[in-house]
Amino acid sequence: MKDNRHDYIYQTTDPKSDEAVGTMIFAVMVLVGILYVLQLVFETVEGWYYAAMNWASETAAYVASFWPF
Repeated sequence: MKDNRHDYIYQTTDPKSDEAVGTMIFAVMVLVGILYVLQLVFETVEGWYYAAMNWASETAAYVASFWPF
């Protein structure tokens, strides 16, 4: 019976390809981080927008309540 404990799907002895794979993994992690920060910024701006529109609507309704018609 063959011992498969030392058979790997991917094994390289090329240090340049190891460095390239490491660089690609780092680049993907940085991209994911940037997208996460952009999502947080978008959600914050969106929340501010909706809060401002809600405040403007309530203020307009309050001011309009003093009009005689």
